Amino acid sequence: MNDLLKTVEVAELLRVHPKHVYRLLDQGLPGRRVGSEWRFVREEVLAWSARRDQVVAVPARARGDEQVAPLLGANGDLVVEILLSHLLGDDKPLVGFIQADRQTALAQLETKAILLAGYHADKPPARIEATRLARIHLVRRQVGLAHPASLRVRSLGDIARRRLALRPPSAGVREHFDRAIAAARLTLRKLEARTTVHVSHRDTVCAVVRGEADLALTTAAWAERVGLRFYPIAEESYDLLLFAEHLGDPRVVGVCEVAQSRSFRTALDRVAGYKTDETGEIRYEFETAAG
Repeated sequence: MNDLLKTVEVAELLRVHPKHVYRLLDQGLPGRRVGSEWRFVREEVLAWSARRDQVVAVPARARGDEQVAPLLGANGDLVVEILLSHLLGDDKPLVGFIQADRQTALAQLETKAILLAGYHADKPPARIEATRLARIHLVRRQVGLAHPASLRVRSLGDIARRRLALRPPSAGVREHFDRAIAAARLTLRKLEARTTVHVSHRDTVCAVVRGEADLALTTAAWAERVGLRFYPIAEESYDLLLFAEHLGDPRVVGVCEVAQSRSFRTALDRVAGYKTDETGEIRYEFETAAG
């Protein structure tokens, strides 16, 4: 990796005041924290600046290279719903939503069928082939099992003979669930006869509300939304994954501005199971140099 630039060096490179660099971070300038300071990769800064200049100079509809649809593929977490609601307005870019679990959204991002992909559970990739990825951090969230108040869940052993509404194996929350039941010495084979699989968190909790299941694999946020109790099994980061080269795209800039706004964080702080102290940060995975 090339030497990282300091803030003052980026200011010289872009011919702006050093304090303006922090404003550019809010607009999608790619950077990373090293301790309490920001560091930057020269090539990423130049690529972002060039794309930003093109966006300013040419109307979006006239750009011949515009191929990525303004879509966010995710699992329907409430943080996504709140984000999209804050993007409604004449001064905000239009971003649509498609239902997709983590693995499906990543595949759609790889083919550039979508602009942003919800990502959580395991460590995100640093690249797709040769193209660098970035993340917009939204929240840390609790995942676990939602259940009615009439059902007491004091340990995972209590679910052995219960009807479960689960997400598919390609969903990130299944990693937490599968690890948790393995630690509790349970097996999926024993649970499968009383298990149904659903495409979204909304569907799992609705199955419990309708009385079709006893427990739903979901988040604390969704359990609270439908009035269910919650048994936590893990905590994880929930981010939006995108190509770093798209950080200057006006639609991504709009998403970043919302994610970093006080009103968005205030709305999230009202939701159960969310931690928002780092909401809006732009992140990268560091790569280990070969050899």
